[in-house]
Amino acid sequence: MSHVQFEYTSPRLEGEVIVPGDKSISHRSIIFGSISHGITKISNFLDGEDCHRTIDAFREMGVQIEKEGSSVLVHGNGLEGLKKPAGAFDFGNSGTTTRLMLGLLSGLPFETKIFGDASLTKRPMDRVVTPLREMGAAIHGQEDGKYLPITVHGGALKGITYRLPVKSAQVKSAVLLAGLVAEGETVVQEDTETRNHTEVMLQAFGADLKQKEEGIVVTNKGKLTACDVEVPGDISSAAFFLAAGAIVPGSTVTLKNVGLNASRTGILDVVKQMGAVITVSNERTTGGEKIGDLTIKYTALKGTTVEGEVIPRLIDEIPILALLATQAEGKTVIKDAEELKVKETDRIEAVCQNLTTLGANITPTEDGMIIEGPTRLTGGTISSYMDHRIAMMGVIAALVSESPVKMDEKDSINISYPTFFDDLEAILQ
Repeated sequence: MSHVQFEYTSPRLEGEVIVPGDKSISHRSIIFGSISHGITKISNFLDGEDCHRTIDAFREMGVQIEKEGSSVLVHGNGLEGLKKPAGAFDFGNSGTTTRLMLGLLSGLPFETKIFGDASLTKRPMDRVVTPLREMGAAIHGQEDGKYLPITVHGGALKGITYRLPVKSAQVKSAVLLAGLVAEGETVVQEDTETRNHTEVMLQAFGADLKQKEEGIVVTNKGKLTACDVEVPGDISSAAFFLAAGAIVPGSTVTLKNVGLNASRTGILDVVKQMGAVITVSNERTTGGEKIGDLTIKYTALKGTTVEGEVIPRLIDEIPILALLATQAEGKTVIKDAEELKVKETDRIEAVCQNLTTLGANITPTEDGMIIEGPTRLTGGTISSYMDHRIAMMGVIAALVSESPVKMDEKDSINISYPTFFDDLEAILQ
């Protein structure tokens, strides 16, 4: 197999990066625009493979969607305007599309079939299927609906009160989407707050959704009306350059227009805790979402413990956080992160395997990892596991490795950050 080689001699990073639009918000803007009435204008949409799967799904259900670069117009005809697709949905590698669409499709008056690629077919869907069946959904699939391919026989749903057994915004969102068409009230309760883009955006579109003492309450009474959506820069993408700026000597990097939703900024809290110098400027709010510019300067870091309520607020950033910890003084312990095992790959295994190969002192645990630092990374040959975040971690690792980092592929990065290499090149001095 041919490998891609990454080698950077005495790098220093300086300059500004405008990271692509937030993946979570891009998916949701298409979904809510498609089921509302009127034309939704979306700017800074993430032009990545996963988000294209969501666009394709609604086009197949009769929604007119015009796309030009990062600008999208969605001509919504309401939930009742969706039509049965001619064939099965291919959701590729997109777990977000699959889990959110399961919630929506459960309440539509037709049958749909869903499949995906080899990686998506291994990801558990029962966490979404279980509450949807409680609401009356008829869902059939591999191992009793645990895995794709899955068939949904849409029909009448009834509201339920559901306490999330896992810290997952995707599960919460699937139940809330089903609640938009269910009879009565649907209440979602969570012990630890997960990212809240669905609630923020549904309220902006006019859904009957309220935060109450008993949980997040939604009914089918609200009429969704189109509204403009400015998608903030994705903090999960920004995290790779934040980490690079923090560990590459002499660097100063500014990330422009980054989403600063409090349910997503755990990475900033932890990196500051480790001693990083981060400044936030040009803060503003659009569509209920806070946006700002982040500047990070290289400085010596110290190890820390990452656990508890911060974990859902940085779950996607743990791979790059682990790399950061290899360059920090002392021990970093990451726990309560068992959710990593059911991402695009088992990210605990993938992170530990790759960083060990590169010379790090890292030990996997049942729910996280322990990293001793600082260690000089020596380079080596690693696998991306066809996981965009593992692949980007490998590239950033090459910036602080004594020898080249070789990786089996880099195309998976297009899933969330198609301009990653261009942006890196622009700030390399």
